[in-house]
Amino acid sequence: MTAHFGFWDYFVFIAYAVLILGVGLWVSRDKKGHQKTAEDYFLASKSLPWWAIGASLIAANISAEQFIGMSGSGFALGLAIASYEWMAAITLIIVGKFFLPIFIEKGLYTIPEFVEKRFSTNLKTILAVFWIALYVFVNLTSVLYLGSLALETIMGIPMVYGVIGLALFAAAYSLYGGLSAVAWTDVIQVVFLVLGGLVTTYLALNMVSGGEGVWAGLKTVYEAAPERFVMIFDETSPYYDRLPGIGVLIGGMWVANLYYWGFNQYIIQRTLAAKSLKEAQKGILLAAGLKLIIPLIVVIPGIAAYVMVNDPEIMARLGMAGLKNLPTLEQADKAYPWLLQFLPTGLKGVAFAALAAAIVSSLASMLNSTSTIFTMDIYKQYINKTASDKSTVNMGRISAGVALAIACVMAPLLGGIDQAFQFIQEYTGVVSPGILAIFILGLFWKKTTNKGAIVGALVSIPIAMYFKVAPKGWSTSSLFVNVPFLDQMAYTAILTMIVIAIVSWFQHNGKDDEKGIILSKQLFKTGPIFNIGAFAVMIVLVALYAAFWKNKL
Repeated sequence: MTAHFGFWDYFVFIAYAVLILGVGLWVSRDKKGHQKTAEDYFLASKSLPWWAIGASLIAANISAEQFIGMSGSGFALGLAIASYEWMAAITLIIVGKFFLPIFIEKGLYTIPEFVEKRFSTNLKTILAVFWIALYVFVNLTSVLYLGSLALETIMGIPMVYGVIGLALFAAAYSLYGGLSAVAWTDVIQVVFLVLGGLVTTYLALNMVSGGEGVWAGLKTVYEAAPERFVMIFDETSPYYDRLPGIGVLIGGMWVANLYYWGFNQYIIQRTLAAKSLKEAQKGILLAAGLKLIIPLIVVIPGIAAYVMVNDPEIMARLGMAGLKNLPTLEQADKAYPWLLQFLPTGLKGVAFAALAAAIVSSLASMLNSTSTIFTMDIYKQYINKTASDKSTVNMGRISAGVALAIACVMAPLLGGIDQAFQFIQEYTGVVSPGILAIFILGLFWKKTTNKGAIVGALVSIPIAMYFKVAPKGWSTSSLFVNVPFLDQMAYTAILTMIVIAIVSWFQHNGKDDEKGIILSKQLFKTGPIFNIGAFAVMIVLVALYAAFWKNKL
């Protein structure tokens, strides 16, 4: 299923690569006589404007997993998978309104640093080590693996060469320039990402409609597969375990999204580097707006591919009747690479550059954030407390390089232990509800104590495992309960919050903790641009869910 690339495809891709490297190295340069400080390297001198923040947030978030995985999910189960993107839009509004003011007021470099200021150094170190391990062994490794797998599928590039190439590309500018290089190149990456995605969507819908355009294509797809446009599944759906009905809107997806967008270092670091709180909030608003259109470029192509391969008339028109190796429900991830072969010369290069932009920007972001946590929370805390700016920046570069090297070694191995890797990813969700509970109560309940937070972190694991280990087929009247994964996360977060609240209350007899955060209405006051934009995003979301509700059929 490898796509055939012509001269103009290679030309477009090489031009993209040269542009990214050139801009990255240009913004990384030091002025004569100036030594990069920790703030320069890790927080881009706190100089990022709103549009760079918004673009960088999306570039850090979108990777091969969205282009390949979400297109595959669109092929298999339809538009419902877009809830991960659309729910993220309103999550970003919440983060901008209620979390960012506290983080920026405290002048944070890292999310673990907040844990130290609110709770204790010990808890900060525990979480810092956890996040470093998560970024290296899951995030960086999975992006390298999925990215190189995409290159292998589309272009036939061997896995090992793909891993090395992607790693060197990301390292070429991000290790030297730090967050500044990452954020400014992300602005360009997002342009390629969106443009390339829209090109693929346009082509897919135009082919479905027989050359009559996008709107005709959308109508054809909707009429051919109306079940693929249901947003809320009922319990009879084979995909209910993945997206458990109304629980998507009021349950565990909030846990996943708030944890990811609010307390994930490689996401939130961009906002900490803003010129001001208002700039950070406007950047968040831009990212929320872009989130609304992401399903158009990563989910709709998958649905279009489903209609194409299941319509003999369309396949005959494309001259592909009777062909084998087509995307199937069992191999849905083939959908996006399969579509790319239909792009004309030149546009294949644009689409491929979009995929590369998604992969490389995520890699660069994760590298920078891994090195930030290690340098600021481990190195400066325990190894060299008096480190100079030069030593701190150098350690940031070294730690990023080591993390990348480890991920490069691990990535090719994932193909041989696919189930084990899925196991690791799924069990990350076992930990996140407990961490979210700690942060939510730490931010907004002054009575939360360090002891309560530690007990909550420890107890959250067995609580999550209780919901997770139920044998299939066991009923709710049995010793264990068998519930969908997103519901597991919601129940775990709620129960963990109750445990933290009980321990904290009895430790201080209901009195406020000495490190409790003093909140005021003024702290959460937002400007008219943010308020109007947030309202517009919510109106669009309501309209989308109303249009594609389960009863719409």
